[in-house]
Amino acid sequence: MIGSYGHDDRCCAWPALMAMLSFNSPPEKTVVCYLSDKEETGSAGNTGARSYSFKHFISELCGGTEAELRLCLSRSAMLSADVNAAYDPSYAEVFDKKNSSFMGKGLVLTKYTGSGGKYGASDANAEFCARVQAIMEKNKIQWQFGELGKVDKGGGGTIALYAANLGIEVMDCGIAVLSMHSPFEVISKIDLYTAYKGYAAFLRDA
Repeated sequence: MIGSYGHDDRCCAWPALMAMLSFNSPPEKTVVCYLSDKEETGSAGNTGARSYSFKHFISELCGGTEAELRLCLSRSAMLSADVNAAYDPSYAEVFDKKNSSFMGKGLVLTKYTGSGGKYGASDANAEFCARVQAIMEKNKIQWQFGELGKVDKGGGGTIALYAANLGIEVMDCGIAVLSMHSPFEVISKIDLYTAYKGYAAFLRDA
């Protein structure tokens, strides 16, 4: 295991960047690792995912016209690299054990986030969920599904909804973290390596 502060989301940002840098030759498709700021406080500001900076960046990549931008976004696929709350037996009452993620069991796919159920969430469609699962299976990536806790007992958000609002196919995908948001968070080394392999597989095959 690895104990540190700020695994949420340093432990997802690092394998995402390393996956993009892992190509020995230029990929067939354009790949992007977008790192945004202020996710924990609502993604505000000109460096947050709610700003126009991401949209402007993609616009520059695809030629600059509105029509080209819309076409590019509608054909894009994204993994929102964010952590999931690992089941903690010390606080079992706030988890739904049958729908929780566990340390050491691989990359966590999260169909939806939010609070009070799905409020304030992005909810990946079934077809894209199946597409991501197929990529993980094809590349023999260990994965698990996970939610963020019992309804009305907690929850959380990611930047996925801001990408989805632009028309991008997106799903949350990250590492199970024990004691999330505490001064000393814990993750599994196996999960960290699996995240790197899973992100690389997605960039190749999506």
